Amino acid sequence: MVQIIKDMKELKALLKTAGQKLVVVEFSAKWCGPCKNIGPIFQAMSSQYQNVMFANVDVDSSKELTELCHIKVVPTFQMFKQTQKVSLFSRFKRTICCLRSEIELKEIFEFYGADVKKLEEKIQELM
Repeated sequence: MVQIIKDMKELKALLKTAGQKLVVVEFSAKWCGPCKNIGPIFQAMSSQYQNVMFANVDVDSSKELTELCHIKVVPTFQMFKQTQKVSLFSRFKRTICCLRSEIELKEIFEFYGADVKKLEEKIQELM
């Protein structure tokens, strides 16, 4: 199930409730073609990945939250764990611990566009 988030208070409550679970937040708009395409897939992923929490923010009805989260394009997906946006630093530390070689520095906590494959890869990577 995808939870609808309208403001920062609701987002913080969701992140607190999630605890250790990954939270994937989709920022989208009703008028956006790519958002319409990925919306049903995002909804299906929420059933498929029971140990991940999914949320949606409508950028037109949640302008303050959209601004606070620095959303410039839709759809944008942001990933959170333990109430914090997954950052390059936290992923860098995990890479060092797990791989010990060939460290990849890439933005994994946020991406833009309706790329279903990329979304699913990021969810699986961060679970």
